[in-house]
Amino acid sequence: MRPALRIAASAVPRGAGLGTRSRGVLGWMALAAILGGLPLVLSRYVTVTLTEILIFALFAMSLDLLVGYAGLVSLGHAASFGVAAYVVGLLSTRGVTALAVTLPAGLLSGAAAALVIGVFALRATGVYFLMLTLAFAQMAYAVAHQWSAVTGGTNGLSGIPRPAVPGVDLGSTLPFYYLVLVLCAGAALLLWRIVRSPFGAALVGVRENEARMRALGFDTFRLKVVAFVIAGAAAALSGTLYAYYNGFVSPDVLYWTTSGQVLIMVLLGGAGTLVGPAAGASAVLLLQNLVSSYTERWTLILGVAFILVVLAAPRGLVGLVARRWTPSS
Repeated sequence: MRPALRIAASAVPRGAGLGTRSRGVLGWMALAAILGGLPLVLSRYVTVTLTEILIFALFAMSLDLLVGYAGLVSLGHAASFGVAAYVVGLLSTRGVTALAVTLPAGLLSGAAAALVIGVFALRATGVYFLMLTLAFAQMAYAVAHQWSAVTGGTNGLSGIPRPAVPGVDLGSTLPFYYLVLVLCAGAALLLWRIVRSPFGAALVGVRENEARMRALGFDTFRLKVVAFVIAGAAAALSGTLYAYYNGFVSPDVLYWTTSGQVLIMVLLGGAGTLVGPAAGASAVLLLQNLVSSYTERWTLILGVAFILVVLAAPRGLVGLVARRWTPSS
């Protein structure tokens, strides 16, 4: 093992050994089992809502790999999400509905978009990086908005069918929910393994002190590009599932507000934890679905809730729960 990688491996917190990893895997498996059983006892509406939550939970976790671990706050993360959704929508509406074709196409297109954006944007830092990611996402939005012959323009792409799997009717609510659950659970477990690895520790080192990591022999630019592509691929998976779920894709999925919404989910739940962004996505979507049925000003209520959480719990909802349940020394 290279000395630099040995140092990165030693940066993993004490207790992050086999026992801790086993408990983490068991925790993810237990959560997946609970989510797998809920639709059997709950209504169809709740199952549809859970499907949307799973999709956006993965989207938020993918952004957290950048924000919480690499320290890269991006306002262009919707580019990978939206590009994948459009690619899947274009293929599906033209008769290519096989899951074995559309799913890899969505993943590859979103990862490729992340690679292009990352290679250019990661040469800048701070607010300049933020503005470059925003600019690239807005460019993608402009293409989707103006190239109406292909993307449908402002009308978007409608009538996107569910993917075709032999012997399985994914047009039904329950089978599609389980497809989303399996894919999101697998992606979440993979992200968890990544952030617990020496590579994840190296990303944290870049976040804390990039100059020192370069002095230790790390190619920090390459590390950030790899993280950007991994996060883009995970966002592309959520975008692919969103196209299947919604049956409709519009330029709004590429707009900066989509990136802003998922960034709120990350910060609300707690950056740097993976489970925090999932909790944040659940809170935002539940608040949206519940409050919007009573008032059109649900965004105002969301803003107030976000401010209160930031003031009372800077580490997010997960940090608040951890602080409440951790015994004082």
